[in-house]
Amino acid sequence: MTGSCHIVRVGGKRFLLDCGLIQGRREDIERNRQPFPFDPKSLDCVVLSHAHLDHSGRLPLLVKQGFRGPIYCQNATADLCEVLLEDAARLGEYDAKRQNRRLAKKKKPQIEPLYRDKDVQKVLKLLVGNRYRTKREILPGVTIQFRDAGHIMGSTSVEVWLEEDDKKRKVVFSGDVGQYDSPILNDPEVIKQADVVLMESTYGNRLHRDREETVQEIGEIISEARHNKGNILIPAFAIGRSQEILYMLGKHYDEWDLDRWHVFLDSPMAIEASKIYWEYPHLYDEEATRMRRAFNEMPKLRNLHLSRTADDSKSINKLRSGAIIIAGSGMCTGGRIVHHLRHNLGRRENHVIIVGYQAVGTLGRRLVDGADMVKIYGEEVRVNAHIDTVGGLSAHGDWKDLGRWVSNFESKPDVWLVHGEKEASAAFEKTLRKQYRINARVAQVGNTISL
Repeated sequence: MTGSCHIVRVGGKRFLLDCGLIQGRREDIERNRQPFPFDPKSLDCVVLSHAHLDHSGRLPLLVKQGFRGPIYCQNATADLCEVLLEDAARLGEYDAKRQNRRLAKKKKPQIEPLYRDKDVQKVLKLLVGNRYRTKREILPGVTIQFRDAGHIMGSTSVEVWLEEDDKKRKVVFSGDVGQYDSPILNDPEVIKQADVVLMESTYGNRLHRDREETVQEIGEIISEARHNKGNILIPAFAIGRSQEILYMLGKHYDEWDLDRWHVFLDSPMAIEASKIYWEYPHLYDEEATRMRRAFNEMPKLRNLHLSRTADDSKSINKLRSGAIIIAGSGMCTGGRIVHHLRHNLGRRENHVIIVGYQAVGTLGRRLVDGADMVKIYGEEVRVNAHIDTVGGLSAHGDWKDLGRWVSNFESKPDVWLVHGEKEASAAFEKTLRKQYRINARVAQVGNTISL
């Protein structure tokens, strides 16, 4: 499940690991409006694993309800949070206005957005950036260290050392663990010691396609769409996925004959995030480092158009063929991609490339599950376009990647599986127990782990 949030109590102090937005079905989203199961004013601090909204998205709500402590994160995460949270506030206010117009017609009470930009600005003032592999005491008896999780820029696994009444324990929070050998990013770092591990299980029951096969598949999709004179839509998270796609298009520009296409990055947030990505070259893997030295910027895309304004975005829909459109949101729950889907799903010559995780209840998940009809802005839209799921580009590691990461622990810690759908978590629990001989359990909302 989304909405990563864990509370730690030690020596009379209380702090959070993440404070993420709950995403998915409408009833899941509405849970964000329910009171926190703790008093935000009582928290001493927050430790944030990375910038994605399902890990950071309720921080403005936390501040809105009285939290005033520091929020510790990696330096790049602090920069990316500004882009993500400001956009989330804008979209939340827009969504509230749209819902209120509908409610007004039914003479029902109006709703408030979950939070506003003023709440985001308060969060940004509380962010405290940190480098990887640098220990920091954040509270009496609590020391943390961030390790590279290889998921997005600035993503971390968090080592937490706790001390109370002469007892010492170490907890490791995985954050979101990335794939090994992903473009741009380094592999997830090895951690060897822990007493307890809180571990994500998003793709605990899936195996990604090999990278080479993924490159070949994307090339075939581009070739088929060009032959059929169609467009290609790529729903992509503004942070991480968009940059990886641009990188891949630049790397394979000649091989995929991209001179015949117009590539649109239709996301102001992704444009800003791409600038931030390029400001952290010391966090790149070896291949991306070599590429940056060659180009001194993102790999060359001579036909790349950056669509900043709404008018820029609308003009794309005049193109009936030859357009590769990268736009958010990654799960098709809002943003500009939804408008492009409405204009393009009905045409058989078009392709939609799904490159990331799609939560249950989202429009992206319905497309992946093979829906013949989908509702977009109250209108029924027939799905005639090809829906191509390319799992090899996911920012999340599959069960083998996750198993590889957790098997590095030499201390044989207890592992509690969090942040995954029931089926994925249950399957990964069995895999860890049988194949890796690891004592794993699936955590439930409200579970208490005593150290």
